Amino acid sequence: VQLVESGGGLVQPGGSLRLSCAASGFIFSNYYMSWVRQAPGKGLEWVSDVNSGGGSTYYLDSVKGRFTISRDNAKNTVYLQMNSLKPDDTAVYYCNAVINGLASEGQGTQVTVSS
Repeated sequence: VQLVESGGGLVQPGGSLRLSCAASGFIFSNYYMSWVRQAPGKGLEWVSDVNSGGGSTYYLDSVKGRFTISRDNAKNTVYLQMNSLKPDDTAVYYCNAVINGLASEGQGTQVTVSS
């Protein structure tokens, strides 16, 4: 299983970023995909899930209405569109998949929201 995140960066409050996660090594279209994040000095926090077909999505309350998760099963890629970013969204963002009971994550991508 390999997950490679990209798209992070430095953005001002109110700005937007689109994160991508390219997956390989498993049948991507069979599995839920998640985004989780880790803010400085804090533990991992679940952010969002999308089901295998992409038709059902779930969000942390604090990101509802601002973040949108989606996936392209033809490209084995999951996305996280983040709008109206806040300083509290600053974190390393990881995509996550649970394959045969084992959780896998990529190396993460840093998102920093600051003026």
